Order: sequence, then structure tokens, then C-alpha cells
Amino acid sequence: MLGLDPVAARLFLPFVLLIGLYVSWTDLKGMRIPNASVVTLALVFVVLGPFVLPFEIYGWRLVHLVVVLVLGFALTVAGVMGAGDAKFLAAAAPYVALVDLRLMFMLLAATMLAAFATHRAAKHTALRRLAPDWESWERSRDFPMGTALSTALTLYVALAAFS
Repeated sequence: MLGLDPVAARLFLPFVLLIGLYVSWTDLKGMRIPNASVVTLALVFVVLGPFVLPFEIYGWRLVHLVVVLVLGFALTVAGVMGAGDAKFLAAAAPYVALVDLRLMFMLLAATMLAAFATHRAAKHTALRRLAPDWESWERSRDFPMGTALSTALTLYVALAAFS
């Protein structure tokens, strides 16, 4: 059993899935994660969380958002990650129970490897013709990390929903 309550996860899942798909697409297409998608992801938790989580858990999960936002800002300033990735991680943080952090890191590692391999393979095959105007094809050093981040969050919430 995961730390995210299955009832809460079932409520969050459709929103996380749709926002995640949008984040993936915008990051692949334009190498950016729109602020509106990050704010929406955070608002879904802020608005729906009190209805499905005990108040104490809900409050601590909001602390996750602030802590990850501060850490993400520091990593962005240091040039380790993009600002959109840092903001997405902060907005996603309240959904993840602290006891599930190890699982979340494993999911993130797996989705990063899968997204990178898939993106690079598609970039050098005929699949690229399906979306010839994507900015991510042109970047050799940068990678659209929003794809891996949103997939990891969606998988985590789905695992909790059906556990």
C-alpha cells in the first residue's frame, strides 16, 4: 500500500493525467513547461486535497511544495535544471507521500531513461516527420524533461489509485 490514499489518488488521477499529457506535449514541441499548467497542477491539489486528505497530511503536503520550490529555484540558479522543470516538480510534490519517495525516485529514473531513449530514437527515424516542427528535435544538449516528470507523477498516482 502506498502513502497516497487510493480514494485521493482516484480523484487526482484524471487531472494529473490530462495536465501531464499537456506538459509533455508543450515540452516536446517548444522546450517549455507553461506556467499555467504548473499552477493548474498545484491548484488541483490545493482545491481537492482538503476533501480527500486529513487536514494534517494536507498541510504537510503543502510544505512539500514550498520546500521543493526553494530547492528547485536553487538548482535552476546553479544551472542544473530548467525553471519549468523546477516549477513542475514543486507543483507535483504535494501529491507524493514522503514514505513513497524511494518509489518516486525509481519511477523518475525509469521514466527518464525511457523518455530519453524514445525521444532520441524518434528523433533519428521517420517518426520525426509526424511532428517536424518540434523544438526538442533541434536541441542536442537539452532534453524535454517535462515528459519524464509528468509520466512519473502520473504513474505514481495511478499506482496509488489502483493499489
